[in-house]
Amino acid sequence: MNSSDKQFQQRVRALYQEATQSIDPVTAGRLRAARRTALEAATAHASPHHRARVLLPVGALAAVALAALMIWQPSPAPQRDGKPQGVAVAEQENEYLPPGADKADPGLYQNLDFYSWLAANDGSQAKR
Repeated sequence: MNSSDKQFQQRVRALYQEATQSIDPVTAGRLRAARRTALEAATAHASPHHRARVLLPVGALAAVALAALMIWQPSPAPQRDGKPQGVAVAEQENEYLPPGADKADPGLYQNLDFYSWLAANDGSQAKR
């Protein structure tokens, strides 16, 4: 602020102080009552509008965040051998499963009846 602004502010404050001292008590009371009424009306009417103005953007932000979380899925971290973690876990689980048709010996599929008979009778032999 420069010096002319400071002088202007000092002059305005002095005029305000002078004007407040020269107001009669009836007018001062009416001004205070009008001020109180205006403040009460402002707080009563601003509260629902304020909530609506705040809740609308907050709700929209929450919806966008939820949509982003539903769409975005992080990629699994690679393990030491360079494969993603999900692939290594799937390979460990598949270790106990029979090989797929493309990797299996075709002779296994020729004798499926024998293997099912063997599985059924192996359980009955264990019970004896």
